[in-house]
Amino acid sequence: MQGVTPDSLLALHAAGYAAVMARLGTGRMLDVGCGQGFESARFVAEDRPVVGVDYSAEATAFARANFGARGLRVARMNALALGLAAGSFRWACSSHLIEHFERPAGHVAELARVLADDGTAFFLTPNAPADFENPFHITLFEPDELAALLGRFFTDVTVQGLDAVPPVKADFAARRQRAQKVLALDVLDLRHRIPRSWYIGAYTRLLPLAYRVLARSDAGGATGISAEDFFVTDDLDRTTMVLFATASRPRRPS
Repeated sequence: MQGVTPDSLLALHAAGYAAVMARLGTGRMLDVGCGQGFESARFVAEDRPVVGVDYSAEATAFARANFGARGLRVARMNALALGLAAGSFRWACSSHLIEHFERPAGHVAELARVLADDGTAFFLTPNAPADFENPFHITLFEPDELAALLGRFFTDVTVQGLDAVPPVKADFAARRQRAQKVLALDVLDLRHRIPRSWYIGAYTRLLPLAYRVLARSDAGGATGISAEDFFVTDDLDRTTMVLFATASRPRRPS
């Protein structure tokens, strides 16, 4: 949410999309988990029509209303069962989505299915050792694990990292420390003892409030942090923030 979510998080997502954009060519593109569409719309070009899909009816309605006129086509779909023809896209993007599935192989299989034989998919997901507790993050990956999964469905796979300059990494670390102090108040670990649906419901309602109270100075552009503070790297370690994978040439069932 712009104006509420910390600048560093918005910039991190924008940097991921910029990394994808730098590697695109012509041809039809699919953005899975497009949300409100403001990043997906940047992919649209005269020689690159873009379809954005998301599970949220509210998000897709917003994206259609705000970016349909710019050429973004939007539909509500389940990323595990895309209502799209096989081989119908040259490019696909899955940004911060794969970690939300209990069985992420189904998501990867669907992207491989809808891509052309020479198609390429881009995956961005938190690096497991560097991620912070989030009840929506169900399956986290280390680099070798992500490469192994993607290799089941694509012939060519490269896993790189998306990282930040030292002051921005320090900003993430400072926010993590503040959040850990809040979580430490749960001395009985109730958040992991109550039904998961309760935890998610509370998290969904309280997170925007926490951002406003604990990180109010970190949002709205006050920090000056932007996508330019992030970079793609081949040097991965446990502090690398995000994994950035490129998977090409889908494998077809024999």
